[in-house]
Amino acid sequence: MADRTLVVGLGNPGDRYAGTRHNAGAMVLAELAGRAGAKLSAHRTRAAVAETRMSPGAPRLVLAQPLTYMNTSGGPVSSLLKYYDLDLDNLVVVHDEIDLPYGAVKLKRGGGEGGHNGLRDITKALGTKDYVRVRVGVGRPPGRMDTADYVLKRFSGAESKELPLLISDAADAVEMLTEKGLVDTQQHFHAKLS
Repeated sequence: MADRTLVVGLGNPGDRYAGTRHNAGAMVLAELAGRAGAKLSAHRTRAAVAETRMSPGAPRLVLAQPLTYMNTSGGPVSSLLKYYDLDLDNLVVVHDEIDLPYGAVKLKRGGGEGGHNGLRDITKALGTKDYVRVRVGVGRPPGRMDTADYVLKRFSGAESKELPLLISDAADAVEMLTEKGLVDTQQHFHAKLS
């Protein structure tokens, strides 16, 4: 990857949504900012942003969380790419993924959005699906529970105990991705699932 990468953690703003499954991407972004000792600040792109490196000599990162609701994430992402003069090869979107079991972390470039409104809006704003995603597994809704209700709920007690490990794994995946590239990172993290 190039020397500067835009890492976008998806979520909804406000205390009402903090700690919900849909905010897994924002939690990973907060973990990365914490590791780097960076503070996110409001930016004119309608996102909270921090420019940092994870360690001396590591690639430069622009950590960003849209300050809009999830289903309007595309505008801030598009604005951030323009503001920093980056192309799609320098974009990583971190998001919750119901099509992965809880605790799994997988990466891919392109593909469908799986009903994820944040990804759908980003794809619409960028005019392409060809960007890298770090997918944070939150599992499927139980029984006949509505997917929207499920992702807007907080993690269960049992899940909450494992949540720090999941967020840490996903942050590790972002760091490895920006330092070693997609294929090596996929091989490392996807092997953990087999």
